[in-house]
Amino acid sequence: MTVNQSPTQERSRKTLLSPLLVNTPTTVSPIPSLLRRPPPPMAAATKSLTSSLHFSSLAVLSILSLLLFHLLSFSLASASQSPHFEGFDDSLDEVDEEDPLIQLTDLIVPSPSPPLSDSTPEEESQQEGIRSKPGSKPPSRFEYWDEDEFEGFPTDLDDLPSQSEKITDSAPESEEAGPQSEMKPVVVVAAASWRSYTIEVICVSFLVVFLINYFTGKRENENLALAWAAKFATKNTIFEKNFSLLGVGEGEDSPLLLKEGQNVFKFYASGRRFCQGVLATMELKSRHDLLARVYNMVVPCKDEICFEVYMNDDAMDHVVFAVAKKKAAKGMLKEVPDLQRFASLMNPPSGRKWVSEDLSIISESKEVAGDLITESVLDQVFGERAFEKFGKAFISMHFSDQHVGTYKKKLVFKFAVPSADSMADMTRLVALVPYYIDLVGRYKLSSQARSKTDAARVKAAQEAYKELQNARQEALQKKKAEKKKMMEEAAAKLSAEAIQKRETKERARQMKKAMPKIKMSRA
Repeated sequence: MTVNQSPTQERSRKTLLSPLLVNTPTTVSPIPSLLRRPPPPMAAATKSLTSSLHFSSLAVLSILSLLLFHLLSFSLASASQSPHFEGFDDSLDEVDEEDPLIQLTDLIVPSPSPPLSDSTPEEESQQEGIRSKPGSKPPSRFEYWDEDEFEGFPTDLDDLPSQSEKITDSAPESEEAGPQSEMKPVVVVAAASWRSYTIEVICVSFLVVFLINYFTGKRENENLALAWAAKFATKNTIFEKNFSLLGVGEGEDSPLLLKEGQNVFKFYASGRRFCQGVLATMELKSRHDLLARVYNMVVPCKDEICFEVYMNDDAMDHVVFAVAKKKAAKGMLKEVPDLQRFASLMNPPSGRKWVSEDLSIISESKEVAGDLITESVLDQVFGERAFEKFGKAFISMHFSDQHVGTYKKKLVFKFAVPSADSMADMTRLVALVPYYIDLVGRYKLSSQARSKTDAARVKAAQEAYKELQNARQEALQKKKAEKKKMMEEAAAKLSAEAIQKRETKERARQMKKAMPKIKMSRA
């Protein structure tokens, strides 16, 4: 059904809807006129009112449809142009791997977030077609970045040199270097690695040398001690002939030597008249100690053996006597107490054969020196010719009845121990031990010499007693001074009333002490 409209009504409707009908796919159908002829006055007013209401409702509906259409078209356009957040792109997975510029930016730009709005399949196919066009450059993800947010970062990545250019530039240089340049870093790394372990290598080398020296030096000392024992302490030797018991045990299979350290060995023998026993102590070089071995190379020292003979109380008279080399004799006079108190250096007697010029004799009296230096001793050891040949290992010899310690009457011999191959060179020196045991045990002083030695010993005893008393007095005075100091410190901490009471108490005690003593007797 078609309705004819008047020209004025059609013109007014077009004028009203013309701004809203731009780019609209729908058209408004013409409104048919309800009357073909002019109505009467009342009817015409009512009809004109109804027609105006009808026109206004149609206008509102058309406006709403236009608004909805514009909103839908705007949302589709925004989804097709920027489906992600600003500055990001969803084409990261489809970037060509051969483009080094994009690979560099992949290390900087975070992964894109999922799109806010879903796009239709047709739009996605259109976008893929656009991306797959040959010669088209993928959009840089820096196009949508905010320059104020990423300050100092290059916005144009075309200025940066590509990795492929760097690789191609450096390739000819490496080819021209040749094999010699390839070996240089290896040598440098090896040298650096050795230098980094220098301290460790030195420490390990020192430990290895120390251990080797420890076991070799220990073995050398043991061999030297066993060589001495085999020469002088086994069957048909000097000690076996002069002593009935050898070794540190009581059985026949007891060991001859007692090892107290890596360089200290002891030998004991007993069962002879005039003495309780003989203790021989070998103090060898510290060959097991690397530092001591190096020190001995700078400051040479000798292997020594010391024989201590413990004499019986009734077998030794008043004897203070020593023989040593000149330099050692001066030191003994200053350091050994009994020699310092009783003895002095003896001048060689005139008209008699005497000891070698290299030796000095320290004795309490000339009688003792002359009696103990016999002709046989001079011929065997201490004479000029004998000492040059057999006295190289001699160090000192000290006899005294005033030794400091548990055993006062003691004979002490000190000799140097030769090498294991030259152990026979000290045979005559070792033979002096049993010889002087018998000589000193049988020796008796004359009455004149004995009176002098008795007077000297009495004087020495008095001096020792005075020294002891002085030490006791000093100890008592020191103790009193400490007690007085403690009382003064305690008094300083007391109050005035306590001090006054103390003074009154002390005054009363002094007055009581000053009063005469009266004895009371019963009638």
